[in-house]
Amino acid sequence: MKSLKYTIFSVLAALALYACSPSKGEFPGTEYMPDMGHPISYEANALDGYYNNTWEEGSVVKRRDMSLHYLPVVGAVPRGYAGVSYAGAAAFDSIIAILRGKNTLNAIAVPVNGHVPYYFKDTEPERIRASKEYTVNPFPITAAGLERGKELYNIYCGICHGEKGNGGGYLVSEENPNAKYPAAPANFLLDTFYVSTNGRFYHAIMYGKNVMGGYADKLSYEERWQVIHYIRALQAAEKKLQYSATANTFNPSFGTPSGQIKGLAVAPAPVTTSAATGVTSGGGGGGAPKKGDKK
Repeated sequence: MKSLKYTIFSVLAALALYACSPSKGEFPGTEYMPDMGHPISYEANALDGYYNNTWEEGSVVKRRDMSLHYLPVVGAVPRGYAGVSYAGAAAFDSIIAILRGKNTLNAIAVPVNGHVPYYFKDTEPERIRASKEYTVNPFPITAAGLERGKELYNIYCGICHGEKGNGGGYLVSEENPNAKYPAAPANFLLDTFYVSTNGRFYHAIMYGKNVMGGYADKLSYEERWQVIHYIRALQAAEKKLQYSATANTFNPSFGTPSGQIKGLAVAPAPVTTSAATGVTSGGGGGGAPKKGDKK
């Protein structure tokens, strides 16, 4: 009788030990009724581990690791403007209407995102490759886009590259008594930038160049391209050519005027002329200088 009791006791003890085996490597371990000992809730503002609620080190999970925001998997395409460039010009207006919640009465607009996949690395060979391969501006030239591009350019670019695009921004100008910029900003009105592809500008916005930092986290996908459109408008104005919503006599490969896309309805932007650059934006004028404007 005693031997039977010992046998039963031994079996129960073995089962109990097996039920509480620790984790090791890829083996998650086992624990009797783990929900009672490890609640799924945690304090998001505390970054230490579950040391008061664990029975062995292997199951400790740092709250910091559970609370951090992680970027999407490399190559993931989020909801947003990524698909516009692949849809073609004819479908541009309808897709933008869907993204901005204008297609139905109860539609919800998709927020502008800045995580569109970019498959070029931050190296000199990759910069050259991007300049050759990443050339097409997926957004047509619109008056509203040029106006937005001008605003963003003056905020993020003009302080170094100048409102005229000539490299004479406030950080390096004689108007700034504290100017001690370590290198001259790029002058977009030089011939080397006139013939540069859109990919050269986009790669610089993504990663920066020399002492310039990247702006991938500050400008969304569409905003980067609108800034590039505006830089092209500045260059065209310097050459007394047109780069606008109605015509592009500067370089057709840099952008397609929205007025030349059949069936594309785009709301005009207010007509404004910059005294500093002589560039007219809006009202279909795009980036061309008005007759009589001073450069």
